[in-house]
Amino acid sequence: MTKIHLRDYQHQAVEAAINHFRQSNESAVLVLPTGAGKSLVIAELARVARGRVLVLTHVKELVAQNAEKVGLLTRQAGIYSAGLGQKQSQDKTVVASVQSAARALDKFHAPFSLVIIDECHRVSCETNSQYQQLLSHLMTINPKLKILGLTATPYRLGIGWIYRHHYHGRIGNTEKPVFDKCIFELPIRPLIKNGYLTEPNLFDGLAAQYDFGLLSKDSQGQLTEIQINNLLSHSGRATKAIVNQIRQLAAHRQGVIIFAATVRHAREVMSLLDGESVALITAETPNDERDRLLKAFKRRDIKFLVNVAVLTTGFDAPHVDFIAILRPTESVSLYQQMVGRGLRLAENKTECLVIDYAANGFDLYYPEIGQAKPSSKSVPVQVHCPQCNFANIFWGLTDEDGDIIEHFGRRCQGLTSDNEQCSYRFRARICPDCGAENDIAARICQRCDSTLVDPDTRLKQVLNKQYHHLFRCQDMLLSADNGILKVTYLDIEGNQQVQEFRMETQAQIRALYALFIHTHSRTPGLQLPKIKRPEDIVAMADRFHHPDLMLLKKNKKGWDIIQQYFDYQGRYQTDNREYAY
Repeated sequence: MTKIHLRDYQHQAVEAAINHFRQSNESAVLVLPTGAGKSLVIAELARVARGRVLVLTHVKELVAQNAEKVGLLTRQAGIYSAGLGQKQSQDKTVVASVQSAARALDKFHAPFSLVIIDECHRVSCETNSQYQQLLSHLMTINPKLKILGLTATPYRLGIGWIYRHHYHGRIGNTEKPVFDKCIFELPIRPLIKNGYLTEPNLFDGLAAQYDFGLLSKDSQGQLTEIQINNLLSHSGRATKAIVNQIRQLAAHRQGVIIFAATVRHAREVMSLLDGESVALITAETPNDERDRLLKAFKRRDIKFLVNVAVLTTGFDAPHVDFIAILRPTESVSLYQQMVGRGLRLAENKTECLVIDYAANGFDLYYPEIGQAKPSSKSVPVQVHCPQCNFANIFWGLTDEDGDIIEHFGRRCQGLTSDNEQCSYRFRARICPDCGAENDIAARICQRCDSTLVDPDTRLKQVLNKQYHHLFRCQDMLLSADNGILKVTYLDIEGNQQVQEFRMETQAQIRALYALFIHTHSRTPGLQLPKIKRPEDIVAMADRFHHPDLMLLKKNKKGWDIIQQYFDYQGRYQTDNREYAY
């Protein structure tokens, strides 16, 4: 048996799992970056486990890789995978593809004490999914079954974090978490610093780039293939310039992986690489052909490997030293997976060139924030909760000095001493019935169960009545006049609506905080300098933003502001009909 020494962080991950399961039956997640050696962590857990262990993954390459590592540390594992032509399910450790195992539940009738799921971010909560069917079957045999997931990317677009809470005291997914707790997480930076991964040289492809920012996203923050193809069909010159640049830069590179946006786009890239040793892999590529091409690439018979969303996980070719990203993504996880294909160590490899031609704008060293990126200029910012002092990480905007000028956080992500989420909300939707603060997208009040009327529904109801006007705000000006703060709202036609605040007493200043500062702040929750005079507010006008819409009601002298709508996305923003009566 080959003598294998685990790295310190691998030992720490194993100890975290052992300590957790000694005191809890909650499912758990270990987060280790791509290239950190998850297979060795899995193998060591299989070695020290007292009962039988089942290792699950979704591709045969990872089945073979995990089985090999188990064999290096302990007795040889059984393999259950139709793709590998083996179906052994009675060994002390079994490594299986979830597809093969879920189709043969009767073969897994002996109890397991531990299930380890590699690339566990792929596990769905749906009860009819293959993972859930298999896990439910195994838990009927052993109700005390321990479930452990490993991943480099514990977040999925449209779902969020895959765990309920984090050992650092942070809330995760309170709606549909697949796992209960993240018990260990290792950042990628120390792996690079300590020489365990190759240093990446990261660049944006500024000379020739696709402007995917022109496209509108769906409700899940995704772009459709039709949209992407339409944009790319008008980007022929950009694609040609990009591929020419890739060819030039690849002259002294060992292996190049190109991530294309669509199958049609990939084929265009292939045609522009004519004359090079190049292969194309998509979801449509037959398994035998895919295996042949990947083996040829690993032997370096092929230099360029073009693919569409199939080489982000379960693929290991350490000699790769050039990653070209030609596809958009809203996911830091996917971005990290793509870059990770080039960070493994190899002979005569000192760094890996990474060029993002799609201007995704992610930082490799930052983790997921827990929500989709609001804009290409957004960066992770740290925002302390004024209630519990938890250091939240939200998307935000910073100035040239790195100071936060706006953040998009909604609720504090900290956990209280009784393991509940902190109640502080940076942005909230107030229930008109009980006054409780709710998430800005909530439909039902979390305190009194009242229905929170959708903004468009509310506007339609009110605007059908007389004496109301919808003011579409385009700008906001602040000024000081004899101890009074004047807030002047302007619409696209230059019409004005003025709001005034006196600041002579503490009660008036408290009202100012409630009616203006808190609602208009770009950085809710962050402490402002002490405010005594209107001039103090005017001096920091860039810290406040105007509402998108204001609902006004006619009075004897003019109009009163009935309601203001921030971050509004609905039909009334662009509807040009007149709503004054």
